[in-house]
Amino acid sequence: MVSKEVEVIRGWRGLTDAQKGAAVAVGAFDGVHRGHQAVIASAREAAERLGVPLAVVSFDPHPRRLFQPEAAPFRLMTPDQMARALAPLGVDRLYLLPFDREMAGMSDEEFARRVLSEGLGIVHAAVGFDFTFGKGRSGSPALLRTYGETLGFTVSVTDRIDDASGLKLSSSAVREALKAGDMDRAAVILGRPFAIQGEVIHGDKRGRTIGVPTANMAMGDYMRPAYGVYATRTRLPDGRVINGVANLGVRPMFEIEQPLLEVWLLDFNESLYGQVLETELIAFLRGEMKFDGLDALKVQIDADAAAARAVLG
Repeated sequence: MVSKEVEVIRGWRGLTDAQKGAAVAVGAFDGVHRGHQAVIASAREAAERLGVPLAVVSFDPHPRRLFQPEAAPFRLMTPDQMARALAPLGVDRLYLLPFDREMAGMSDEEFARRVLSEGLGIVHAAVGFDFTFGKGRSGSPALLRTYGETLGFTVSVTDRIDDASGLKLSSSAVREALKAGDMDRAAVILGRPFAIQGEVIHGDKRGRTIGVPTANMAMGDYMRPAYGVYATRTRLPDGRVINGVANLGVRPMFEIEQPLLEVWLLDFNESLYGQVLETELIAFLRGEMKFDGLDALKVQIDADAAAARAVLG
């Protein structure tokens, strides 16, 4: 079954009646991991029972970016990736609310009334057990339920859900796994491989001199997984998926300033400059290394490619 495209609505003011009236799951949902999916499933049950659209309410930028502007990059996905991850879950709409000073300064009552009730016209809100809202994170699921009784929407609260093996299903657990290079653990929590999406930019083209042309993408606000070499699968704009091997990091041999994801697409020879690719990091093969010269680097890259082929099948 092909998933329908999720309608993305930016903001909460001035919506038409047709854009309101959904059962919503509310939260940051960075990663749309299996814990998030349980909250969305609760909203879906309400949407089906009430005969209304299913929506997700999230924030862009992530609240942490406002409160901790100097924090290291931490995002697990872009809004575009979020919309695509929500599609197979049956979500009709994604409300991306601008998290600015005005929203950060709203009391919990204001957020419930002005944003959820008046702005979005929700009929049901599904939240996680640890959901907080309003200035100073003063609002709780119980308080939201109280507001809903007055404002005319119902509330469901999803308890913490861990994997059957006891693995914590949270965004922080995904980040810990990625920092450790444990791509299998990250994929179990997410329910799919971790992926980086970005536009292919011009690099120094050193790879071409040794027969290894790479598609280079800046890391932007993505959190930094373990630096090193990965077996990858890359989705092209036309839908093709190409196996590859990638270096993620700063290349100690050349000391580039900003970390890059440099993907060598195997058995592929087309120009991709300016195109937006999404690369799944399937397996961590090794950490970053320094080499005595380009010949030694080429020998290692060929070994990495062979290892990636073995992993990817």
